[in-house]
Amino acid sequence: MLNTWLDHRLLKAIRERVRVPIYIGPAASSEDATPFSSAPAVRLRDRRTLYALLRNPQINFGDLYSDGSIEVEGDLVSLLEKLYERPQQTGMRLASRWLALFESNSLRGARKNIHHHYDIPADFYKLWLDPQLVYTCAYFSHRDATLEQAQDSKLDLVCRKVWLRPEETVVEAGCGWGALALYMAKHYGARVKAFNISREQIEFARDRAKREGLASRVEFIEDDYRNITGRFNVFASVGMLEHIGTENHVELGRVIHRTIGDHGRGILHFIGRNRPQPLSPWIRKRIFPGGHPPSLQEAMNVLEPQNFSVLDVENLRFHYARTVECWKERYERSYDCVEERFGPTFARMWRLYLAGSIAAFRAGTMQLFQLVFAGSKCAPLPLTREHLYDNSTETIRQDLECIPAMSL
Repeated sequence: MLNTWLDHRLLKAIRERVRVPIYIGPAASSEDATPFSSAPAVRLRDRRTLYALLRNPQINFGDLYSDGSIEVEGDLVSLLEKLYERPQQTGMRLASRWLALFESNSLRGARKNIHHHYDIPADFYKLWLDPQLVYTCAYFSHRDATLEQAQDSKLDLVCRKVWLRPEETVVEAGCGWGALALYMAKHYGARVKAFNISREQIEFARDRAKREGLASRVEFIEDDYRNITGRFNVFASVGMLEHIGTENHVELGRVIHRTIGDHGRGILHFIGRNRPQPLSPWIRKRIFPGGHPPSLQEAMNVLEPQNFSVLDVENLRFHYARTVECWKERYERSYDCVEERFGPTFARMWRLYLAGSIAAFRAGTMQLFQLVFAGSKCAPLPLTREHLYDNSTETIRQDLECIPAMSL
């Protein structure tokens, strides 16, 4: 309960700043138990929660929600959308810089950061991802597409964007649970080497390759992208760029150039920003250590020093909002299972993360870029976009088979 004039003033100041109803104490006994409209509201457990929120809102809101000290009455996603509409505060930038001191993306630091998120047992992700465990933006080619159909459409779209042909060689940096590499081998006849530093993901991918008879065409390697060697026709990175930090963009560009030279082509698929901004300190601390969604300007530091030509840029932001909506729907159906296995704090933390991701893509604070590029001596590519959006993908594949793989 509120007992002091100062408490009332502080609570009023917060309400005015974020323009969201905020109350303290249980609704049944609180003087603030005003009937709610459809708009969401926040209820704080007690005065201690209020003071903790004031001390460090960028970190403590997420932590207090996770431990149950904060409850959201109404739709959580709608509440977070309202919060994302507020201008970013200086405190977020300072907190992100402070966290960066402890979350290096060096060879050792990157392995630690990736382990934090991706080495959670695969059984957790199986509860709410599609059966292939594709943990990146799907592509909803029609309104009624299921998540499974949309993920297949995304994998196929990536292959078409890089004009993949039978027997070409591909190197993939940050391969997740292996879905793209296996799709390229199975449906396009490519030979793929896929690199990842998550042991859980690599073991899952290797097992799937064996089960599907693709182990001779796809090699999954547990190693950092900086250690990639060899020459390839195509470089693919789907969902890795936002993990490596802008300080490593130039080095990634050197890795790409030494693998595909001036004759190859590639794709960078990544969560990004309209302009350079730090990641939410809470997301960076609890969910994605070392993460930074780059702007297109920042991403160009990968390509420009190596004289790569940008062939195509597409923003799939609304596709990612829908993707995470599908994930959250499935997560909520499995919530009791998550809570039983990992505990209530973990379960609420991931609920907040998924809800926040939906809100960020809806509000436009996050984008999803697919950036296609090629070396300066790359063989001529299609003059039109028909190969990207023609629904007759089987016809496209047959056309591709008539074109020999490029020599390096």
